[in-house]
Amino acid sequence: MEKLVIEGGIPLKGTVTVSGAKNSVLPLLAACLLTNERCRIKNVPNLRDVSTMIKILRSLGASAEFSNGEVTVEAKNLKSHTADYKLVSTMRASFCVLGPLLGRFRKAKVSLPGGCIIGVRPVDLHIKGIQALGAKVDIQGGYVVVEAKHLSGGNMYLGGAFGSSVLATDNVMMAAVLAKGKTVIESAACEPEVVDLANFLNKMGAKIRGQGTPCIEIEGVRHLHGTDYQVIPDRIEAGTLVLAAAITKGDCVIKGAFKEHLAAVLDKLSDCGVRIEDVDGGLRVRPRKSLKPVNVTTLPYPCFPTDMQAQMMSLMSVTPGVSVFTEKIYPDRFMHVAELNRMGANIMREGPHAIIEGKKLLSGAPVMASDLRASAALVLAGLVAKGRTEISRIYHLDRGYENMELKLQKLGARVWRDRE
Repeated sequence: MEKLVIEGGIPLKGTVTVSGAKNSVLPLLAACLLTNERCRIKNVPNLRDVSTMIKILRSLGASAEFSNGEVTVEAKNLKSHTADYKLVSTMRASFCVLGPLLGRFRKAKVSLPGGCIIGVRPVDLHIKGIQALGAKVDIQGGYVVVEAKHLSGGNMYLGGAFGSSVLATDNVMMAAVLAKGKTVIESAACEPEVVDLANFLNKMGAKIRGQGTPCIEIEGVRHLHGTDYQVIPDRIEAGTLVLAAAITKGDCVIKGAFKEHLAAVLDKLSDCGVRIEDVDGGLRVRPRKSLKPVNVTTLPYPCFPTDMQAQMMSLMSVTPGVSVFTEKIYPDRFMHVAELNRMGANIMREGPHAIIEGKKLLSGAPVMASDLRASAALVLAGLVAKGRTEISRIYHLDRGYENMELKLQKLGARVWRDRE
């Protein structure tokens, strides 16, 4: 097993390019099941989660090949409509094969993904949306089993206790494109990744409008065709790299960081005192000697993303003053707190809140990654800490960040992989 070793204290400088969006690629790959024609997806990051999704497509009978940042999928001769527990249990996003399998075959059997380290993430909104299209849904032996003689457009409200659901919006949208009639999704997720999926489906021949707003309308079509498509840059990786420059007081250009995708994060960084400028094709982060603490509340897009909460907490840990974080998407998403405190941070958790008293300095220490974004937070802390930080279980990092240590090395960081 590998670990990441970081010698901290170096201001990052230079230019780095953001990879394709993981949370776009996964549903796009699933959407290839909606047609028997070839689809080619470009700008695909080489990640563990992408490899898992390719394995799922192959297990269903599709051919899927990954080479030089492109995945070519042909789902002409599918042999199964069952997504097995052994694969779905390793990656929650694989549950998004439910919608396309139902849309194409009028039946699907997909393992329940279960909970994860950041808390329970139910599939009730997925089921609610699928039922609104006329499908019968049963839970049998840990699997969601859906079937419909006919899929018909319907009106539905997909707002949940913690807001809209990206994956539920994706699943319903993919099932509805081949349903008869018009579907209206109220309280749809507005994330750029949902827009990316809708644009991909439209390029395949779907008729979707309203993507990027809380109301998506879908007019069903009889069939979809294959297409080529380029994935948007990963806004969470972009935000993480922006924060890496900010926390080290570096001067970096982040190519592929779209300002419109990061508005809430950039607004908080501006309030904090970080200098960020538009440059051709990205953003430039420039150093400033002193920063101010800010309070953060995570909410669905376009508000501050839960996937940036842990990384922002690392910055506030070395920003003198008191800041308060409120997690309204996944109230248990604070596994990184104990590990940051091991490095000298002063963070106290109270339910869905974390109170951070910023310090001038963190100290390198052996720490353990618990989930994808927590691992990124520990990398940021290691970049600014005095001494050596060793992060174990970095397979979490590899789920969502392509060659993170190589990108940081390009900016001058002393970071490398080693064996445990």
